[in-house]
Order: sequence, then C-alpha cells, then structure tokens
Amino acid sequence: MFNKIREIHDAFDRKTLSSEELTHSYLSAIRSSQHNAYLTVCEEEALAQARAADLRIAKEGKVPRTTAPLLGIPLGIKDIFTIDGIRTTCASKMLDQYVPPYTATCVSRLESAGAVILGKTNMDEFAMGGSNENSAYGPVKHPTHSERVPGGSSGGSGTAVGAHLCVAALGTDTGGSIRLPASYCGIIGIKPTYGRVSRYGLVAFASSLDQAGPMTHSVEDAAILLDVMSGHDPLDSTSSFQPVTRCFEATQQQPNWSRLRIGVPKEYMIGGLAPDVESSIQASLKWFESQGAKLVPISLPHTQYSVAVYYIIAVSEASSNLARFDGVRFGTRPSHFQNDLLSFYKKVRSGFGPEVKRRIILGTFSLSAGYAEAYYQRACQVRRLIRQDFEQAFRDVDFIAGAVSPTTAFKLGEKSSDPLQMYLNDIFTIPANLAGLPAMSVPCGKDREGLPIGLHLIAPWFAEENLVGVASAFEKARG
Repeated sequence: MFNKIREIHDAFDRKTLSSEELTHSYLSAIRSSQHNAYLTVCEEEALAQARAADLRIAKEGKVPRTTAPLLGIPLGIKDIFTIDGIRTTCASKMLDQYVPPYTATCVSRLESAGAVILGKTNMDEFAMGGSNENSAYGPVKHPTHSERVPGGSSGGSGTAVGAHLCVAALGTDTGGSIRLPASYCGIIGIKPTYGRVSRYGLVAFASSLDQAGPMTHSVEDAAILLDVMSGHDPLDSTSSFQPVTRCFEATQQQPNWSRLRIGVPKEYMIGGLAPDVESSIQASLKWFESQGAKLVPISLPHTQYSVAVYYIIAVSEASSNLARFDGVRFGTRPSHFQNDLLSFYKKVRSGFGPEVKRRIILGTFSLSAGYAEAYYQRACQVRRLIRQDFEQAFRDVDFIAGAVSPTTAFKLGEKSSDPLQMYLNDIFTIPANLAGLPAMSVPCGKDREGLPIGLHLIAPWFAEENLVGVASAFEKARG
C-alpha cells in the first residue's frame, strides 16, 4: 500500500490504482485493526467521495494536483472536529450521540481539495491527556508496540497514520497533542502558528492554546495538508490575516545551510532525558552542523515555569469552555432526574470522565474569587515572559531544536496513577503553545526496543515554510 500522496497520485495517473480501491483497502484495514484508532467510520460517505474523485480524474485525464492536491486521498479526522451529519463525540459519553449541523473550516478545506474522509479518530476525552488512555471508548494502542501508548491527545490520529489505517490524519495540539503522538508513533506532526489554521468547528479545550495540524508519513505530505488548511477564516475571530503558506514549495528546495543558526536551549538538555533519546538528538544536531549550520547555545530561562503556567491557563479555559455542556445547550440529557435544577446538573456533569473532572475542578478553583489574581493572572504574566524568551532567542537563531519528549512511548497504565508524571511528559512541547509558535516532530531514530524518537523543531511565528524546508532536508538525508 502506498503511504505518500505523491506516490498515490502517480498511481492514479498511471491507472494502476483508483481512489475507490485505495479507500476499500483502508476501510478493510480499519475493520480488522485491534488498535481502537477510530470511533466512527464513514464507510458510505468515504466511498462516495472516492468515486467522485475517480470520475474527476477520468474526466481530466490525470490528477489536477494544483487545484485538488488531495484528490482521492483517504484521511482520518480527530473526533474533536465537527463534520456535518457525522457523529462527533470528543471521545466523551457527554457527546455520545451528538451529530453537528456544520463542518469545521479546516475539514471543509480538506474536502474541497478532494480528500476522502474515512472517519473520526479516537482521542483523550476533550483532548485532555498525553497518552490516549482517557477516552471514554477505551485506550488507543501504539501502532507497532501494542502494550504501549501512542501519545495523546491525538493518539488515534497518530496510530491511524502509523498503523497504515489512513494516508494522513488531522490532529489538534494544545500542549503537545500532535507532536507527542507523532514522536511516539514515528511519524511527522506539525503544530502551526496560533491563528494560522482556523479553529472554527474545533471543539474548544483551551481557546488560547488549541491549534489544528497535520500528521503524516512525510514532511512533504504535511506541507501539502498545511497549505490547504491555512488562511484567514472570517468565522474564527482568532484567525490570522497572514498570507497562505507555500510549504510544499519549500520542501522541494535545499536550505542554505551556511546561513542557518540553530539554537540549542540548555533547559531542553536536562538530566532526565532517556539515554537513547539524548544520543539521537545529539546525533541529529551533529548532522545539522555537518551540513554547515551553526549550533548556538541559548537559554530560555522561564521554561522551568511552563508546565505550571500551562496547567493553570489550560484548565481555567477548559473550565469556562466546558460549562456549555450542561444538558441544555450541549451534553447528554438524563432521562430520569429529581425535579430540581441542581440534581439535573449533577446528573449531566457526572458524564465527564475522571481527567476532565479533575481539570474542570482545578480550573474553577483558579478562576474563583480570591484566587484568580494569585493563579490565573500571575500565570498569564509568566506566559508573557516565556514568549519574551523566544523573542530574544529568535534575534540570534533561526530555529530551536531539542527532544519532543524525555522518553519514548511508555506502557499502557504506567503513569495513569500519577497525573503529575503524565503532565511532565509535555515539558518540551508546552512552551511553543504558550508562545503560539510553529513547531514539529520529525523522526530521528529509535531506542534499543525499537520505539521511535522525535526531533523537536521550533521556528519563529508564521515561519512554517522555513520549518518544513529544513525538516524535509533532514528527513531525506536521514532516510
């Protein structure tokens, strides 16, 4: 089975493969999979889209790659994006039977580019988690090591790509939820600059942090999806007016290595790094140096506060956003309850899972009278200092490099009883979200057990083209 968009389109052009055949093969693989990567499979809709793609290819004689760069390409969509007429659960019993009447902007843009939507992928409930063990519909398994986690919250999308259950997938990243599963699963994952991709139709976890992005087998494919998804959306007030990216073109060019300066933060080379992770990152940095890039030691002094800041801001925004799930506007309405409002709300809100409840409680406390200034306001002030650290660093360097995670994928259940250890797993990814920066995970090696390791690259705001250009060159050279 082909894994990359260019290979698939070449096969379409040669008439050796059709989108319908390809879609059938993925649907068959999903049915027989034990990974629990999908929550809803859109078999009829996917086959209809595939047939429409084949008709267009037959009419035009070949794939119109400029106007329909995703024509006939089967994708998985994280179940946090709404699709008109398709069940959207956010992996929560709270939304078990919710069918939205509208489609998220980034999904509609993928469909307009010809994509085939295979279904909705599993995730941590309301995107709250780093292992994909918090889904109300059961955990997702790692694509190659079934006893391990795929990372979260976009673990279903990560496993769907890594286990060849789609060509590419759409995920969201609030504190590392694209990059962490990409690293664990050995695939590409990009978190764009905040505002680069519309959040309309993305069920909100933390509105100032959430961002949609692609998860793929290659940097080139991620660039294609990102080009399609990017651009201003009048339906999203946080959407940027920056020009649409031209990331695909950047992947076809060789970087000017002699002019590149790559920052290596001392805070990212901590003693807690697993030995195999540290050696792979060091080898990757030496490769950049061998190409002519200059490695520059830098400091991001407020990194030490990033996890604490994130888990105040994120849970506070989550508490506010999830207040709408009250059984009246959204949420499952109980069939039996005592005839008073309090018992009704208790019954409805008990539908959340343990991790979601934990974060709502923490967020409500952080925003409560007498504590908001001490916690939430102070966290926002430190967030600004974290952003200023990056502003200072990017005066001297073009990129920042390090590890995505201190370790490779851990075993299912290994950290479930210790939320703090789970939260610390995002220590390297969180700062980019707090600052709104574009960042990505690129496979750079494996540990002694064959588990993938991801290299973390961070670029200045709206510099996705430069980011994918360097990542593509690294990917091609490393094989």
